[in-house]
Amino acid sequence: MRTRTPGRLRSALPSARAAIFGALLWGATMGTSALINLLLDDWETPAKIRFVSLLYAAGGVLAFPVGLFLARLVSRGRHWEVALAAAFVCLLATTLAFTGTLFALQYRSYYAEWHAPAFTITWAFELVFTGLTALYQFVVLGIRLYFPLGFAALAVASVWFARQRR
Repeated sequence: MRTRTPGRLRSALPSARAAIFGALLWGATMGTSALINLLLDDWETPAKIRFVSLLYAAGGVLAFPVGLFLARLVSRGRHWEVALAAAFVCLLATTLAFTGTLFALQYRSYYAEWHAPAFTITWAFELVFTGLTALYQFVVLGIRLYFPLGFAALAVASVWFARQRR
């Protein structure tokens, strides 16, 4: 029995143009969403606002090609409703995952100087719990920065994807 997995994966790859331009647009939108929210909240210093906005933009840039690939893979040969849902879920999940991971890495790098020497048992516990704390803070405090602009962009991107898959 021959498997068709490599062909299916290959056919789910987005075009380079869609991946690059989509990633840049998605990243700019996610960064702008965070920037607007932080400016409206009169949050911290301009340097910190700029850093967090760039972190959200980088998360969006990294997430879009992966989310687009996963949405194409899941919705291949299905109705437009499935394509709409696949794009919504895949773009949402990858954007949160990539941005949350970048947030956790930055959080970890800040606290690393107070942690035990690398590759010890204590260091491993500190690494795990610092990462989990960072992800918790991202979920509690960071997801709000996607509303309303990021959520509207997610809806528009999902409709665009569903229309392309017809």
